[in-house]
Amino acid sequence: MTTGGAPRAGAVGRLPGPALPAALSAALMAVLLATGCGASGSADASGTPTASASTTSPEELCSRIVAHWSREVLDSTAYGDYQSMGLSNGQYEILRTVVDAARAVKKRQGADAADELIDREAGRGCADRYRSGGPTEGPWQ
Repeated sequence: MTTGGAPRAGAVGRLPGPALPAALSAALMAVLLATGCGASGSADASGTPTASASTTSPEELCSRIVAHWSREVLDSTAYGDYQSMGLSNGQYEILRTVVDAARAVKKRQGADAADELIDREAGRGCADRYRSGGPTEGPWQ
């Protein structure tokens, strides 16, 4: 029983603290903004960004991440692990196709042409992949 309305210690012996430390809150906001789930240029009275009502479609998110990693992998001889890139197996297959094509174009036409191809082919591959609403063959497909 508590006296004077003071809160009791929880199961681990601590009193409830702030919901999120400032550093964690800032990191979370950075992730939300990077994934298109955060602010869209608006802020509250304190200057803190406010949440946006818009969302990023699966096709757009796929296209962004595949294009990003395609550029990272383009000059490398290895592709790396798809899970460490945050890709599904199906997205990784798109990346491999895009990078193979971009390497050939880069040799023939230069880096700018390869960069354009990456955006175009990542977008096309992801649109095809999500055309019917998303993969249905399992969590890593």
